[in-house]
Amino acid sequence: MEQLKNILETPLIVYGDTNITLMQILSGIVFTVVAGLFVIWSSRLLRLRLQKSEFSPDVIQLLTRGYLIIGFFVLFFMVLEFLDVPLAAFAFVSGAVAIGVGFGAQNILNNFISGWILMWERPIKIGDFLELGDVRGTVESIDTRSTRIRRVDGVHLLVPNSSLLENTVTNWTLIDRLVRTSVVVGVAYGSDVQRVRELLNQAASEQTDVLKDPPHNVLFDDFGDSALVFTLDVWVYAGAERGLRVIRSELRFRIDQLFRENDVVIAFPQQDVHVDGSILLSHAGNKADQGQEASS
Repeated sequence: MEQLKNILETPLIVYGDTNITLMQILSGIVFTVVAGLFVIWSSRLLRLRLQKSEFSPDVIQLLTRGYLIIGFFVLFFMVLEFLDVPLAAFAFVSGAVAIGVGFGAQNILNNFISGWILMWERPIKIGDFLELGDVRGTVESIDTRSTRIRRVDGVHLLVPNSSLLENTVTNWTLIDRLVRTSVVVGVAYGSDVQRVRELLNQAASEQTDVLKDPPHNVLFDDFGDSALVFTLDVWVYAGAERGLRVIRSELRFRIDQLFRENDVVIAFPQQDVHVDGSILLSHAGNKADQGQEASS
């Protein structure tokens, strides 16, 4: 027992007047593990409490992430105090880490700072529907290094935080979820255009997802090659492309039904071919003359 005590009290690290024994190291490890588990547990408890309040998900993530960082930062200094290690002992290590960050971890640091800017300024929030290049999806989480986006096809995409700040991003729900969408339809020439406008307005008025204010609008767009082209513009509250597709689909179903009931024909591409009969007769006569000459 005395021998074990001597081993535990034997200095392993000596720095100036500071001696760190094996007992202090083991005690520091146990203290770090217990305190770290407490910080993680308390952060989860804080998240649960905040979720029951009226805070938005992005604010909850910002507060819990800040709590974790501050908690581990305080824990680090508490361990140093427990081991009687002066901060001067880390002067050289801090310089080496600074050089390493400057040369080898620029992207990591850039994404880390960008993540905090996103959570603090909130140009992009959890639940927002984004359009980034060819990618469209809903933000599920904003982490330290990257942002997780669920695309409209259900696939998860990890986007570096710096890309969201350095590139052009379309946020459909930055201020609100008010979105305008359109349905284009072509009717046959000769149709009653005033009746067509009434039917399109009726289809929009009957759709519960279409807002009354701002009002919907019907535009006579063009005299097309095969149709009279109309555009129905409606305003809706939608947070994703899928919601807009469903609304447009319901409008098209109703428009088709109303047009059938009122004998309005939806046009389709067609071409009129005019044949000059005199040319065909002349061509046939030439062939007949050639045949007679050959037989003679």
